[in-house]
Amino acid sequence: MPIDHDQARGSLRHNPPVTAFENFEPREVPAYSVAEAAHYLGIPKSTLRSWFAGQTYTLKGEQKQFRAVIRPADQKSLGLSFSNLVEAYVLTAIRRKHHIGLPTIRRGLDYLVRKLGAKRPLLEQQFATNGVDLFVDHLGEIINISRDGQIEMADLIRAYLDRIDRDGKGLPIKLYPFIRNQPLRDQPRSVVIDPRVAFGRPVIAGTGIPTSALAEQFKAGDPVPLLAKEYGASEEAVWDAIRCELELKAA
Repeated sequence: MPIDHDQARGSLRHNPPVTAFENFEPREVPAYSVAEAAHYLGIPKSTLRSWFAGQTYTLKGEQKQFRAVIRPADQKSLGLSFSNLVEAYVLTAIRRKHHIGLPTIRRGLDYLVRKLGAKRPLLEQQFATNGVDLFVDHLGEIINISRDGQIEMADLIRAYLDRIDRDGKGLPIKLYPFIRNQPLRDQPRSVVIDPRVAFGRPVIAGTGIPTSALAEQFKAGDPVPLLAKEYGASEEAVWDAIRCELELKAA
């Protein structure tokens, strides 16, 4: 029986097909393994795993378990989303210098949930504004650090938060990871992670050039000046792309 195309088109107008992308939110897709996320954030894989899956530890001969601090996008496979990446990135800022224990951080985050009504305090704009000071002050009471230590910790967290771009609703849309081994405030935004570009893989900022492609060609023997010319990028940006993918020693 021949197809009536006019009838079919009319049917589509009144009953448009439901696509898998209708409610697609790239920020929440489990696009990263724990190993990949740990590499981009510059932290040990075991540390990141404990943040998302919890950890069993032994205290005075007795096995204990503490809950994860962040809920992964895919709990079964422990697949992490861009939002998870940002949450872990902010948690890195909290942990990096003061080495505050996870149970203490969890209490601080629970406090913010009560105080700000935040569902995911590490992700939300409220944390980036008045939430940092509330959090640090609360941790100060718990761990009894000096006032100078509290100020230093707040400044460190803000240095990390400054590298997150947000949309009109205050939700993260881009993350500029730290690439170089130098003071945080001096590092350029040469590499960006954007869940809408290159499936969320790091690219040179302002382009769609994946850092992995540059690193592979560099490992194959292509010199940085040639890569910069071929891709129309600065040599500085190409070096940062390579650093993003390889160990700093190799770059």
